[in-house]
Amino acid sequence: KEKMMMMRGVRALGGQRHQMYTTLGSSAVPKVANEPFFHYAPGSKERDELRSTIDRMMQECPEIPCIVGGKEYRTGRIATQVMPTRHGHVLCKFHEADDEVAAKAVEAAMEAKASWENMNKEDRWAIFLKAADLLATKYRSELCAATMLGTGKNVWQGEIDSSVETIDFWRFAAKYASQIYEMQPPENSFGVWNRMEYRPLEGFVMAISPFNFIAIGANLHSSPNIMGNTSVWKPSHTTMLGSYTIYKILEEAGLPPGVVNMIPGTPEVVGKLVDHPDMGGLHFTGSTRTFNHLWKQVANNIENYKSYPRIVGETGGKNFHFVHESADIESLVNSTVRGAFEYQGQKCSATSRMYVPTTIWPEIKEKLVERTRSLKQGCVTDFDTFVAAVIDETAFDRITPFIDEAKSSSTANVIVGGGYDKSQGYFIEPTIIETRDPRSPTMVTELFAPVLTVYPYDPKDFEATLKLCDTTSPYALTGAVWAQDREVASYVSKVLRNAAGNFYINDKSTGSIVGQQPFGGARRSGTNDKSGSMLNLLRWVSVRSTKDNFLPCDGINYPHEQEP
Repeated sequence: KEKMMMMRGVRALGGQRHQMYTTLGSSAVPKVANEPFFHYAPGSKERDELRSTIDRMMQECPEIPCIVGGKEYRTGRIATQVMPTRHGHVLCKFHEADDEVAAKAVEAAMEAKASWENMNKEDRWAIFLKAADLLATKYRSELCAATMLGTGKNVWQGEIDSSVETIDFWRFAAKYASQIYEMQPPENSFGVWNRMEYRPLEGFVMAISPFNFIAIGANLHSSPNIMGNTSVWKPSHTTMLGSYTIYKILEEAGLPPGVVNMIPGTPEVVGKLVDHPDMGGLHFTGSTRTFNHLWKQVANNIENYKSYPRIVGETGGKNFHFVHESADIESLVNSTVRGAFEYQGQKCSATSRMYVPTTIWPEIKEKLVERTRSLKQGCVTDFDTFVAAVIDETAFDRITPFIDEAKSSSTANVIVGGGYDKSQGYFIEPTIIETRDPRSPTMVTELFAPVLTVYPYDPKDFEATLKLCDTTSPYALTGAVWAQDREVASYVSKVLRNAAGNFYINDKSTGSIVGQQPFGGARRSGTNDKSGSMLNLLRWVSVRSTKDNFLPCDGINYPHEQEP
């Protein structure tokens, strides 16, 4: 009898078995609010737990498989993740996908698609709400420690990324999805019922995630998943320990096999999946160069897709602080140090160029130098560390020539920092460059580094400098105006309307919060589809409009055809 009751929810269709779900009555997603921060103060329970978890992880070295259709695959193509601050220490080993496993990932995503998209939406959302609660409690220190050790984040940066932002992504996505489903046609003619159905895309979504935010990696596949899509997820090699933890949390929360298929791998292997006829969407965060390559790849393959793929991407930024003479100098200096040097400047939104009136530059310069010198740089296992190491040797070797060039430049001066050493970890000192050339390399090029370049401008050239700020960089991700004069702040905001997708008034260019400041930029910074908002979720559905007619059609001709 029990078996018969279970089978009532299952039917055979096209030789496959699909779970059928019904809901009797409407429901509402529980009230959602931003996850509170843990501060890890000395003597606190969370500090002791995090310390213990870090110590344990330092003694472990798990071997992470590819996970396809809920099964583990070990290809034997072993790669490692090391600590950026102690690159001799291997945190984990992992198996890179080969062509066979990559192909199986697409098959698994397509096989899981029908049952997942037909699952009752409340049950889909409940999985991610449960995952958020598991992360807020059972797995908080686990994921924070994996993020700190694996990506070189200090305690605070690990907390706001792996814990708070990931939790907020999952909870708010469920809320926004419920609001999307409620958006229905406002008018119905007599005898007609109009409806809108938010169908998942036909095909799978390819999710390619960066090294700098575990939360972004979680969101890139979860946003499409919450709207009923299945995905193939390529996490960054330098986030594998944290990415694997994300997958295990979702699995424990009840995510069915095949909904997310995790395949770390080389671009040569995983990149081939972008050409697959069933790819319905690409969700990407990473470099502009890679995104351009992927977009061209899609364009060159456009005749072979079953549907035009949705392409959503967030790339780089050359983010600015534009300072007016009326700025609150103390607040500006503190916020700029944070904006430029938190997480070693490796945030998409990090402050990397600043325009300052010459009349107030001496005071600002003195304070910037003093406070930058006071920053503690060291290993993330030391809880008093503010600045750690850049992510890997490739980044280190790319960044340091820019510093050397500034040191020898006739138009620039390194006013603080400038040192670097990769003998133990990939350490680059927080560096500030003063330049007389507003289009110098470090004013134009995205470095993703703890390097800030300042251009002092004559207040008489305010308008011209605003234009410089708008036109110097190909990016348009984040920026801030610093002015206590409200008319000036408003004017700068209008002039720089297209220079930043996230704009701040008297605040640093970093620190967007899910549910408060949807994130994304335009120009070469991406498609500006605003992660952490309803706008992003709408990219993962294909709407069907249905007109349900209740009355018969009783004729062919229209009144105007009749004779007078």
